[in-house]
Amino acid sequence: MASVVSETQESAISVAQIRQGLGVTRKLLSRLTGYSERAIAGWESGKPLSGPGLQRMREVQRLLKGLAEIMQPGYVRQWLDMPNPAFEQLKPIEVIERGHIDRIWEMIFEFRSGAAT
Repeated sequence: MASVVSETQESAISVAQIRQGLGVTRKLLSRLTGYSERAIAGWESGKPLSGPGLQRMREVQRLLKGLAEIMQPGYVRQWLDMPNPAFEQLKPIEVIERGHIDRIWEMIFEFRSGAAT
């Protein structure tokens, strides 16, 4: 029973750290993950993450870490919500919501490899 409690606390801390580390609102994290603001608030307060929820949070955390490698970490939140010519003037958050997160990863790869101009 103790391992369930510590796992729950770890999950809650992780969700809060992901959100607060980027300075994003629950609404923006909801848009990034596809989970409701209510679910996110519950996870932050200690409710255990489901398997798919935990996987999605890890994916988002990995994506945000990748973005922080190619731009100032404090700028990531703002960048997500700005129209971008690389995405036909869509906001990166809209690209993610449409299920095209691979386009963001391609951009990260191009910057990492020096292929971006």
